[in-house]
Amino acid sequence: MRRPGFLMAREPYVTYLLIAINVAMFPLTNNIHGGIGGALKPLGDHLALYGPAVANGEDYRLITAAFVHYGLLHLALNMYALYLIGGVFERYIGPARFLAVYMISALAGSFGALLITPHAPTVGASGAIFGLMGALFIFERQRGMALLGGSIGGLIVVNLLFTFGIPGISIGGHVGGLIGGGLVAFALSGYGRGHLAYGRLGALSLLGVAAVGVGSLVGALAVAG
Repeated sequence: MRRPGFLMAREPYVTYLLIAINVAMFPLTNNIHGGIGGALKPLGDHLALYGPAVANGEDYRLITAAFVHYGLLHLALNMYALYLIGGVFERYIGPARFLAVYMISALAGSFGALLITPHAPTVGASGAIFGLMGALFIFERQRGMALLGGSIGGLIVVNLLFTFGIPGISIGGHVGGLIGGGLVAFALSGYGRGHLAYGRLGALSLLGVAAVGVGSLVGALAVAG
């Protein structure tokens, strides 16, 4: 089956770049110990999200944590999800809007994680990936198109069930990223009056995107530690 023409117009180079960065970071931040599990190296500990460290001025952790993973399985699952969801979504909305959704979702995920578990070290790209799912959900509700071949709503529900049902998963990170991505997509679509991919970005849309990012940053700093 051929994909619609608009999906073939461009390669998702930002998605590929994000995957490459995550994979390259893995041997620098993780000890594998001969299996799929792992433990963070000192660099990984220094880049992980940790409330007291953020409160002490290490704000960069709000973003760098999204490029660190605990073990090969954690990395593989997130990169597979990023490849499937990000590749299709970036092809449709373009690299700049895609990157805005991804990075602000990562920041919103850090805010959510610190809000619920500020003293638990947190790493992984899943907050940003949940943000992509949130953005796709907004897109589907507005345009009536399912870019993944089926409704993203079911995938979100399944992943939320895993989030709440499996110990050790960052509930705040996933839910925060989901909400952040949805809000960014809503702003990029002109608050439902335009088109997420092709609509003209007016001042109000850009202000809304900035507000989600700044709000996530200020909120994360307020609850850290």
